[in-house]
Amino acid sequence: MSRGSDGRAGRDGVMEIDTSGWAEEGTFTATLIEALKAIDEIACVRVEDAPASRAEAGYAFISNEVFVTFRTQDRRETVRRFGIRWPRTVRADQMTLEELGRALGAIANVGPPDYADAGMLQYLRTERIVPPYQTKGVKVVEMVRIYLAGSKIVQIGV
Repeated sequence: MSRGSDGRAGRDGVMEIDTSGWAEEGTFTATLIEALKAIDEIACVRVEDAPASRAEAGYAFISNEVFVTFRTQDRRETVRRFGIRWPRTVRADQMTLEELGRALGAIANVGPPDYADAGMLQYLRTERIVPPYQTKGVKVVEMVRIYLAGSKIVQIGV
């Protein structure tokens, strides 16, 4: 996931989505990816299967990891070095993970995260799938974790 100098993904500013590491299991993960597409501050999204996924008789546990990279913006600030005022440009993310959690919480099909801290948002969804002509269904537990990928404040001109 590479960013241009203006913080946009690719040449035309379209969000980059990499699902090559995802087996496309999990309906909530697909819903979450569609919701992330609507957020302009996100530059890149990468989705992967987590090693915790497994299935046994009566239930399936699906675990997916989503890595997001935010677009960046440059801002000018003045610092003192050796008593001299020195201008510099700082490149910072346009959104934080906490703000992403609030933005996703406002979307009806997604809602607020079940757990959030400084480095991760976590969603946990369950559903029971009953195939036709069977009395016992399968309980599907889906856990999706959203991480911030490659975020750092870049200082230019120091």
